[in-house]
Amino acid sequence: PALAGLFFYILLIFMGKISGFVNGEILCKILRICRGLALVLAEPTLRSGLAMDRHLPLTLVCAAALLLFQTPAWSRSPSAPGANLYFISPAHGERVESPLRVRFGLQGMGVAPAGVDKSATGHHHLLIDVDRLPPLDRPLPKDARHRHFGGGQTEVLLELPPGRHSLQLILGDKNHIPHEPALISERIVIEVK
Repeated sequence: PALAGLFFYILLIFMGKISGFVNGEILCKILRICRGLALVLAEPTLRSGLAMDRHLPLTLVCAAALLLFQTPAWSRSPSAPGANLYFISPAHGERVESPLRVRFGLQGMGVAPAGVDKSATGHHHLLIDVDRLPPLDRPLPKDARHRHFGGGQTEVLLELPPGRHSLQLILGDKNHIPHEPALISERIVIEVK
């Protein structure tokens, strides 16, 4: 089982890095599952295997699998010096009606769809009512409060319920990972009528 897991891991890395078939977020989740499986398979062997010479090769394979199934360290693309990410509209403190048009601004870098490997480019991610930034060293989450614009969009028609809402932008690279240093807009608060 450990050898099969090791082969599966190498295949996933190949698929994710070479063909782009598995995006970074999915690959990360799959590798966490594989690591969990390796722990379950290796635990009895690691507990008893070192005491018995006949289990030593399997023990070493399981130990190697545990090291390999660690979540990968994602490399971050450099941002251009002086680049700036901001909202064109709405403005901080503005009272708006839903649906509202949100326009994204970017200076000093270009916009490119996710998956496009071109230096000094990225695509927008909109954080809605998010109090704490997600980790900046891995692909940004994707859910109702973390919206991805991987097609290179620079605006969105956004439906929000009445009340106060915060909006913030993060620029992600081809793999949805924030640049180094991260380009993050100011957090704005709007009031939806």
